[in-house]
Amino acid sequence: MGKGYGKPVIIVNFKTYLEGLGDKALMLAKQAEKISERTGVYIGVAPQPVDLRLLASNSSTPVFSQHVDGVMPGAYTGCIVADALADAGAAGSLINHSERRLKLSEIDEAIRRLDELRLISVVCSNTPTVSAAAAALNPDMVAVEPPELIGTGIAVSKAKPEIVSDTVEVIKRVNPRVTILCGAGITRGEDVEAAIKLGSEGILVASGVVKAGDPGKALSELAEHAQSAMR
Repeated sequence: MGKGYGKPVIIVNFKTYLEGLGDKALMLAKQAEKISERTGVYIGVAPQPVDLRLLASNSSTPVFSQHVDGVMPGAYTGCIVADALADAGAAGSLINHSERRLKLSEIDEAIRRLDELRLISVVCSNTPTVSAAAAALNPDMVAVEPPELIGTGIAVSKAKPEIVSDTVEVIKRVNPRVTILCGAGITRGEDVEAAIKLGSEGILVASGVVKAGDPGKALSELAEHAQSAMR
């Protein structure tokens, strides 16, 4: 699979929510497919590992792993190797989410393995300084997410806008080819607009979509505002 993707970008992390498991995960992936076609927004989903192939085989929505290890195939029980992601039809993987932290050397190895297989690397960070370090490793995307705001419904683009603007500034200086995403607490269209106006090129979202009363409606609102803000 090639690395082509458009902007703006929305990646929906299903985490381990029951609302994003199995048939429900597939339903949301198919909704994302329709919303992406209608709005022109690049929408990816990050389901549980057991659902990767199911979603990739039954939807055109780009599917991302929630984690990948930088090891080669072999005697590494419990690891997720990039080769398995490629075989399952994944588009790429999140790396270093705040709920699955890695050492800098491990992040570097994971990016390299994904790059070897033409898979998209999305490195999560929590501060502008960490974002700069991540950008220096040459991933495709960096998603800045202050962990204290994740799942709160308080958007980083509203509560701590300087984190987004400072991250944009340092990444553009360190590695301008990196696509910058913003996450943590994003639940409404206006949160997305604020993030993009601060210089980000998309968002990483989880409970704001997956646990919404109407996930399709919630995602549609985010996509419409993202497209509008990028014009």
